[in-house]
Amino acid sequence: MNEVQKIKPKRCAVYCRVSSDEGLDQAFNSIDAQKESGHAFIKSQSHEGWISVKDDYDDPAYSGGNMERPALQRLLKDIKAGRIDMIVVYKIDRLSRSLADFAKMVEVFDEHKVSFSAVTQQINSATSMGRLMLNVLLSFAQFEREVTSERIRDKFAASKAKGIFMGGAVPLGYRVENRKLWVIPEEAEVIRFIYEEYARVRRTVDVLQALEQKGIKTRKGKAYSRQSIFAILRNPLYQGLMAHKGKTYPGLHDAIVTQEMVDAVRPILDLEPSDLRSLAQSRHHPPALLRGLLFAPNGHRMTPGFTVKKANGGHRYQYYQDLHTVRFGKTADGFGLITASQIEGIVIKHVVAALQSPESIQAVWDEIRKQHPDIDEGHVLLAMRNMGEMWPEMFPQEQIRIVRLLIERVQITDTAIEIDWLHSGWLQLACELAPNSIGAELAEMEQA
Repeated sequence: MNEVQKIKPKRCAVYCRVSSDEGLDQAFNSIDAQKESGHAFIKSQSHEGWISVKDDYDDPAYSGGNMERPALQRLLKDIKAGRIDMIVVYKIDRLSRSLADFAKMVEVFDEHKVSFSAVTQQINSATSMGRLMLNVLLSFAQFEREVTSERIRDKFAASKAKGIFMGGAVPLGYRVENRKLWVIPEEAEVIRFIYEEYARVRRTVDVLQALEQKGIKTRKGKAYSRQSIFAILRNPLYQGLMAHKGKTYPGLHDAIVTQEMVDAVRPILDLEPSDLRSLAQSRHHPPALLRGLLFAPNGHRMTPGFTVKKANGGHRYQYYQDLHTVRFGKTADGFGLITASQIEGIVIKHVVAALQSPESIQAVWDEIRKQHPDIDEGHVLLAMRNMGEMWPEMFPQEQIRIVRLLIERVQITDTAIEIDWLHSGWLQLACELAPNSIGAELAEMEQA
């Protein structure tokens, strides 16, 4: 028996990933180029018994900052099934940019005696020196990712300082065009009426009564609340200013109210501590993410609630409860309680994954292209990827807006959580990401 016959074959899987159109003008950074390079590398090691497995594992348009990638999950599943001996990537950061996630992968690799190799980096995971070099490279990859996030936050702040409206719910009295707020005369009159009436009657409850008598409703056709009135009266946007983290800057938009109108209501506002407390509480405890969207397995709508544990320092525990149980007490078909952070975390995970999935990006791009035939696919891809990565940095109100924009219903079943997406919401998202729109700023950040 010769020496070649003694070599045990090593089944090698090629994993490829690009998070966006990053470096598409550079050689070996596209999926196809990574794949070609990986297979060539395996072929060069054929004397060591390396052979390519039948399938490749490709994750186009997926961030390396998490493990929610279909091809990666399929790769890990095949590893656990004993179908793979070696993983080949072009660069280590294709596999992961997170040290914590990579540590989880290494545990799976070690458990199933799987090694990995990078085409452009001399790394052998079987040696201690190789592991050291690996940790160094991953540390730099994670550092780069964190620097990018900081750069995006700085761009947001800089844009705000220039008076640019950076998205979110468009305030009453304005519309958005070319990333600038434009006054809607009819709604502006409502804003002025609220200011003038409050200065006259001196209480929000009386302002609400006056609005009701005139039949004035919100954009959604609902009655105003004390909190909404208070928020309007305290919003510097109506003075032609743009606020960011406690500071105000001259905006690019026109003011709706005068300084005299602001000065007339400001002293009275300070005399309404109940409204101040309500607003403070609202900011500290934002509205429930899934209010009106969540349904129990029995089909009953679930409503948010909370309890405060004095024994635990007054900590506030938020939950969702079967509305049928709230109204009629515990019954045989009642679902009971579910922790808010648990169910909201699952839904947020699905939203971020949807924003970054190739299918969603393609669908949004198709809609934008109908109105903008010359649109670059990379523009949309970058915007959606950045929206997903910026999710933890968004204000709760903006997160709620996007969730309610994209989701019609969240159904809890006995075995899973099913999400019904809103087609009209994705169309609106496409409009927000189109050129010369608010969301276009998300794409520009990548190029700054």
